[in-house]
Amino acid sequence: MGYVFDYSWIGEYSGVLLKGLWLTVWLILVGATFGVALGIFCAWVRALGPKWARPIVGAYVELIRNTPFLIQLFFIFFGLPSLGVQMGETQAALLAMIINLGAYGCEIVRAGIQATTKGQFEAGWSLGLSRIETFRHVVLIPALQRIWPALSSQIVIVMLGSAVVSQIAAEDISYAADFIQSRTFRAFETYIVATLIYLALAILLRQLLKGVGWVLFPKRSAAR
Repeated sequence: MGYVFDYSWIGEYSGVLLKGLWLTVWLILVGATFGVALGIFCAWVRALGPKWARPIVGAYVELIRNTPFLIQLFFIFFGLPSLGVQMGETQAALLAMIINLGAYGCEIVRAGIQATTKGQFEAGWSLGLSRIETFRHVVLIPALQRIWPALSSQIVIVMLGSAVVSQIAAEDISYAADFIQSRTFRAFETYIVATLIYLALAILLRQLLKGVGWVLFPKRSAAR
């Protein structure tokens, strides 16, 4: 007799799934906001900031980009308490996502900054703007325009990578799926549902970021 699919458990465990969905959405919304901000700051330091700070930021970027996200998560959650830094699993997951996205975002944004012509910098300086003001008003927006698709893709990747935060008992979607299958013994159906939720989230997040791009860069969107 063939395998019989059974999804009758969804109603009973819908609250668990919704709780996991909410945490995942919250993590990516807050993590992406602060992660992108950190990436922009680090990109400014590496491209235009004080020379003494560039090696420090460079070391941070290389460390994060060349180590697994799971190890970074474990270091924050299990390692930092040894130094007296205590935090819950949700806070540790959020901090790990911000630090991870900040490093990758730094290099993406830096690529956009380096593509900016020298004339744009000189135009800002000729108007009496400081280096920071020139970066903010003259350089940053065109740079973000160039790299927005790549940055959006990285945000989606970080959202999908957040599935491992269940390893520290953060109650996200993957934690909910593990919990449900341990109670129902319907692993195949449970992980199909979890997969579909992540797929829907990725599609919705990509469309949301595309809409944000239209708002932030209306001229570019109109040109397309």
